[in-house]
Amino acid sequence: MTPDADLLTLASPRHGHFRLESGHHSNLWLDLDALFVQAATVRPFVTRLARALRRHKVAGVCGPLIGGALLAQVLATALKVEFFFTERVMLGEGEGLYQAQYHLPRAARSRVRDKRVAVVDDAISAGSAVRATYLALREHGAEPVVVGALLVLGSAASPFFGETGVPIEAVSRVPFDLWVPAECPLCASGGALQDP
Repeated sequence: MTPDADLLTLASPRHGHFRLESGHHSNLWLDLDALFVQAATVRPFVTRLARALRRHKVAGVCGPLIGGALLAQVLATALKVEFFFTERVMLGEGEGLYQAQYHLPRAARSRVRDKRVAVVDDAISAGSAVRATYLALREHGAEPVVVGALLVLGSAASPFFGETGVPIEAVSRVPFDLWVPAECPLCASGGALQDP
């Protein structure tokens, strides 16, 4: 089995019609919380990501709660750097894209200032959580220099980070169907959104 297939299997994929945190629709849902239930299973993938992040000479690793923060803590330990996390404080109003907001806890805000930080998440599709984490870090004077993920689904997150000059490091990259609601073929065929 390839690393891509291994990671997808560990994330217990389900097919259907789902609304993601970013506001996009997809036909695939991953149970990402399952990735860290048995840490030994995901350890080889974390080791590969730590190697990729090491060359960016970061002083800290930050991930959005929950899965990104779990990954960030393990990576920070492996890289011998500081660990930070962000918390989702708002899902957003209405039906627009990228409305979720993540904030750094008050105690971390002064600690990130002027630090080179890796923003990480267990999996990235549209990149809603890592985008919001990136913005929270910048707001408090950090310098996000790389985004890392165990699994990158599709390429929807690439334009935002390409414009900022921040590379995305990933253990695995797999194709992924992602649509804005107005262009979703599942909606067009009358399929109801499912609650994952």
